[in-house]
Amino acid sequence: MDVLAGWSDFHVAMVGATAALAGLVIVAASVNIDKVVTAGSVTARLAASIATLVVAIVVSGVALVPGLPLPWFGALTVVAAIPAAGFQFHVASTLARDRQGPARGRSLRSAIGFVPILAYLTAGVLCLAGQSSGVGVSAAGTLTTIIVALLMSWIALVEVLR
Repeated sequence: MDVLAGWSDFHVAMVGATAALAGLVIVAASVNIDKVVTAGSVTARLAASIATLVVAIVVSGVALVPGLPLPWFGALTVVAAIPAAGFQFHVASTLARDRQGPARGRSLRSAIGFVPILAYLTAGVLCLAGQSSGVGVSAAGTLTTIIVALLMSWIALVEVLR
């Protein structure tokens, strides 16, 4: 049995869950869009959360392509994760320059967004090397994406309403 085919039920569920969550984050942000766009760190965090959710959607969607060779899945996973890393680097630099928010925990708030991206990059490299364990690492990346996106979106939206 194809390694990716064994994960198809998981990936179907994750495409739906992450797409729904991305939509909810966008709707939640749009309710207070005037406040969101004036707070650079909030905008950056919401953008990074959405970008990482898009990676989860893409990776899970790509995993559902019938007969996709494992190295191709790995390559596409890496390609999908790179733009999200750019968004997260923007968050880190924005938070480093932000003097309005609390200084305490700034490094942790910057670093936590990199966790799912690093999982996807690791998964991609493993799959490129022909290691089927990369599929499990990508699943961990997807689950981590949901947790991190919820956390970062919640923090951003609470900051807007302060």
